[in-house]
Amino acid sequence: MSAAASEKVVVIGGGILGVSTAAHLARAGADVTLVTAGPLADGASGRSIAWLNSSGDRSSAYHYLRLLALDRYRSWGARHPESVEYLRFDGALKWAGPDESFRPTFEFERSVGYDSLWVEKADIARVAPDVNVDAVADEGAIFNPGEGWVNMPHLIGVLAAQARAAGAEVIENAGDARVDVADGVVVGVVLGDGSRVAADRVVLATGPGVPAQLADLGVTIPDASPAAFVLFTDPVDVPVRTVLNTPRVAVRPTPDGRLVLDAGWAEESIIVGDDGSITVPDASVQGLLDEASKVLAGAPALTASRVGAGWKPIPGDGEPVVGPVPGVDGLYALFTHSGATLGLILGELAADEVLSGQPSPVLQSFRIERFAEQELPGSVGTDAWSPVAPV
Repeated sequence: MSAAASEKVVVIGGGILGVSTAAHLARAGADVTLVTAGPLADGASGRSIAWLNSSGDRSSAYHYLRLLALDRYRSWGARHPESVEYLRFDGALKWAGPDESFRPTFEFERSVGYDSLWVEKADIARVAPDVNVDAVADEGAIFNPGEGWVNMPHLIGVLAAQARAAGAEVIENAGDARVDVADGVVVGVVLGDGSRVAADRVVLATGPGVPAQLADLGVTIPDASPAAFVLFTDPVDVPVRTVLNTPRVAVRPTPDGRLVLDAGWAEESIIVGDDGSITVPDASVQGLLDEASKVLAGAPALTASRVGAGWKPIPGDGEPVVGPVPGVDGLYALFTHSGATLGLILGELAADEVLSGQPSPVLQSFRIERFAEQELPGSVGTDAWSPVAPV
């Protein structure tokens, strides 16, 4: 699947993956239209902890992809000095909960060459002065100097501006757009108001909406996307630079002096109504504030500014879904967790594949076809559709 310069490419999705892909396509000379349901960054990308990392145990292919992703962010920072306002690599600290140990995690990270340091509890202040030492596990903690964070609405805004400058059209607030297919071939996109945008190629990057949209086209992929939320605090008086991943709360700073908080236990407390509505209990909001205060030096009083709740995109096997959609000629899909970390690299590689028709070896482990091969629960069998050759 390659797109000649005269062909029209429509990208659906105003999050980091959609905007990054559109920007890379436009910079390469493609005729691009980016379509978003609402404003840019109003979905999962706008409510992410946005921790940049390849921390912990994962497949070799996925670890390599994430290392490339971190490299692209460092290149971005070098080319855009102003990005220091929304992109930082000040390191991340994590420690184990009661009756657990992070020593095996540390040994694994070191075994694959990841930048990982073991820090004894008495030395925490040296690497992370913004952390309350008393909150750290007695065994110590892992400090990853090469990790950081990005404020995705800022980055998405810059990428969208680059796309427009390269000739792309950006249609915001278009409602729920769907892929228009005739006889198994993409012909365009239908916007929420029923109007159509013709296209030769479509890139589907709607975060947690991808599985349902593919299902409408007869292609099923395992979906583990949970209801989730992050909490944005009011500005805090204490300086916080380190990304923290602790047993009860994850913390990262924002450009305007706030903090972003989340936690697995808080996510599990969400109430999902029969109509799909998401309710975050007040006790969970206060609980996150209290837990964050405990792990920060000086135990600052924290107050909530707003809650960002919605569905967190996670494929059924936890690894990215990237590539052409089997049985739908001209359709390319992006669906993954850790969109913040992968945003720049996946946009770049996806654009290359769409335009050149040449498959990237880096992405071969992440094709939709793998689900049929693995016969995962909820996936289509090999007799349900005939995979097209990878582009």
